[in-house]
Amino acid sequence: MTMTDETTTTETAASTRTARFATWLMEREERRQDRESNLEALVRLNVLVSFLTLGLVGGFTAVQTAVSMIPYL
Repeated sequence: MTMTDETTTTETAASTRTARFATWLMEREERRQDRESNLEALVRLNVLVSFLTLGLVGGFTAVQTAVSMIPYL
Protein backbone atom coordinates (compact mmCIF):
# COMPACT_ATOMS: atom_id res chain seq x y z
CA MET A 1 0.00 0.00 0.00
CA THR A 2 1.34 3.40 -0.92
CA MET A 3 0.91 6.69 0.82
CA THR A 4 -1.73 7.73 -1.75
CA ASP A 5 -3.79 4.59 -1.09
CA GLU A 6 -3.71 5.18 2.67
CA THR A 7 -4.78 8.80 2.21
CA THR A 8 -7.62 7.79 -0.11
CA THR A 9 -8.80 5.14 2.33
CA THR A 10 -8.73 7.61 5.22
CA GLU A 11 -10.60 10.23 3.19
CA THR A 12 -13.23 7.67 2.13
CA ALA A 13 -13.77 6.56 5.73
CA ALA A 14 -14.08 10.18 6.88
CA SER A 15 -16.54 11.05 4.13
CA THR A 16 -18.60 7.94 4.96
CA ARG A 17 -18.75 8.95 8.63
CA THR A 18 -19.67 12.49 7.62
CA ALA A 19 -22.43 11.22 5.32
CA ARG A 20 -23.84 8.98 8.07
CA PHE A 21 -23.73 11.87 10.54
CA ALA A 22 -25.50 14.17 8.07
CA THR A 23 -28.18 11.54 7.46
CA TRP A 24 -28.67 11.11 11.20
CA LEU A 25 -29.01 14.89 11.66
CA MET A 26 -31.63 15.15 8.91
CA GLU A 27 -33.64 12.24 10.35
CA ARG A 28 -33.47 13.79 13.82
CA GLU A 29 -34.77 17.11 12.44
CA GLU A 30 -37.66 15.33 10.69
CA ARG A 31 -38.62 13.56 13.93
CA ARG A 32 -38.51 16.89 15.80
CA GLN A 33 -40.79 18.51 13.23
CA ASP A 34 -43.23 15.60 13.49
CA ARG A 35 -43.37 16.06 17.26
CA GLU A 36 -43.97 19.80 16.87
CA SER A 37 -46.82 19.26 14.42
CA ASN A 38 -48.38 16.75 16.84
CA LEU A 39 -48.16 19.33 19.62
CA GLU A 40 -49.77 21.96 17.40
CA ALA A 41 -52.67 19.61 16.70
CA LEU A 42 -53.11 18.93 20.42
CA VAL A 43 -53.12 22.66 21.19
CA ARG A 44 -55.78 23.29 18.54
CA LEU A 45 -57.89 20.45 19.92
CA ASN A 46 -57.50 21.85 23.43
CA VAL A 47 -58.62 25.31 22.30
CA LEU A 48 -61.64 23.85 20.50
CA VAL A 49 -62.69 21.77 23.50
CA SER A 50 -62.19 24.76 25.80
CA PHE A 51 -64.48 26.95 23.70
CA LEU A 52 -67.09 24.21 23.46
CA THR A 53 -67.01 23.76 27.23
CA LEU A 54 -67.24 27.50 27.73
CA GLY A 55 -70.23 27.57 25.38
CA LEU A 56 -72.00 24.79 27.25
CA VAL A 57 -71.34 26.26 30.69
CA GLY A 58 -71.44 30.00 30.09
CA GLY A 59 -73.58 30.28 27.00
CA PHE A 60 -73.05 32.01 23.68
CA THR A 61 -72.37 35.40 25.27
CA ALA A 62 -69.41 33.98 27.20
CA VAL A 63 -67.97 32.55 23.98
CA GLN A 64 -68.41 35.89 22.20
CA THR A 65 -66.64 37.68 25.05
CA ALA A 66 -63.77 35.17 25.03
CA VAL A 67 -63.34 35.43 21.25
CA SER A 68 -63.33 39.22 21.46
CA MET A 69 -60.47 39.08 24.01
CA ILE A 70 -58.19 36.92 21.84
CA PRO A 71 -56.33 39.89 20.30
CA TYR A 72 -55.33 41.05 23.80
CA LEU A 73 -53.53 37.79 24.68
